[in-house]
Amino acid sequence: MVRADDAMRELVTFIATALVDRPEEVSVTESEENGATVLSLRVAKEDLGKVIGKQGRTARAMRTLIGTLAGRERRSVRLEIVE
Repeated sequence: MVRADDAMRELVTFIATALVDRPEEVSVTESEENGATVLSLRVAKEDLGKVIGKQGRTARAMRTLIGTLAGRERRSVRLEIVE
């Protein structure tokens, strides 16, 4: 069975890889901060705008999906997009 954390990390990786021009540079790391899981997404500098989207819509959509998955588990999970 796939852990919820693994599923969220795989989802973010899948979405980001589909959006960028350099998918080999996509990485998602997981850490704990103040009782919440933090997923840090890193992409190539030139692909940063693609994962953020116009007015942050793409990033907001990814955060909504992660929040929905986390809510099912009654957990707190944040997505950070790191330069």
